[in-house]
Amino acid sequence: MTVKNCILIGAPVDSGKRRAGCLMGPDAFRTAGLAQALAGLGHKIEDLGNLTAAHHPEDQDDSPVYARHQTIGWTQSLSQAAKKAMSQGLPVFLGGDHSLSLGSVVGVANYAASVDRPLFVLWLDAHTDFHTPHTSDSGNLHGTPVGYFTGRSGFDGFPEVAHPVPEENVCMIGLRSVDTPERLALEGSAIHRHDMRDIDENGIAGPLARFLERVAAANGLLHVSLDVDFLDPSVAPAVGTTVPGGATVREGHLVCEMLHDSGLMTSLDLVELNPFLDERGRTAHLMVDLCASALGRRVFDRPTRSYN
Repeated sequence: MTVKNCILIGAPVDSGKRRAGCLMGPDAFRTAGLAQALAGLGHKIEDLGNLTAAHHPEDQDDSPVYARHQTIGWTQSLSQAAKKAMSQGLPVFLGGDHSLSLGSVVGVANYAASVDRPLFVLWLDAHTDFHTPHTSDSGNLHGTPVGYFTGRSGFDGFPEVAHPVPEENVCMIGLRSVDTPERLALEGSAIHRHDMRDIDENGIAGPLARFLERVAAANGLLHVSLDVDFLDPSVAPAVGTTVPGGATVREGHLVCEMLHDSGLMTSLDLVELNPFLDERGRTAHLMVDLCASALGRRVFDRPTRSYN
């Protein structure tokens, strides 16, 4: 197994939606033993602590877009941290709500452009997050990162997306909550998307394998964004946007084991963990286990033994 320099970057972002609690996510991942799990696999660990948002104007409570200025501040600080960390190892962004990916993916894309390699994004999520601030009925910016980093318009005041991720370089797996504006936008896009019916009928390994083949053929960098709600809420309850019918524990591990086998993952988001909603840390521990699988931990089946 290739030893990685895993750079843990806490991103206590809680500005992308109105339900508070994700700001506690980074420390919950640490408490659940993420650093120890990865170090136990032989990786080097560098924990940079928690970022803060860049200076920003105060948000107004009556704004149709919730905490817009604060989210712009987070996008600025995260994009800078992401580009820098990519030159030093494999950054793992500990969220924080999914609006953190506005910054993490743009920063990784800027790094990819600097080394003249294409960036691919694997989006493991119940939602497409393909909105813009103008199409979102809720005004919650955690539903907009894919729209932002692929270069959709409507993000006034946000940092310029100098190197948009090509739509055909994005693969979404686990979709099961897509509203009409997102569906129409996706149908007109080149984004690869696989909802849970597709997974039910055809399995999760095939779509992922085909995407990884494209990444390898292009000598691409691969950013993986893992949302808690990719998983079924019966096994991962600590998320504010629960959608029944998600991936099982084994499907989650299979995805992560395939990522490790491919050797292609170069950065990772762990997002939408709300410890306030968890049950004795079970979701945090599962997310840590999945991260460990993506970085080399293997699961061996053992025979049942009878001791009569």
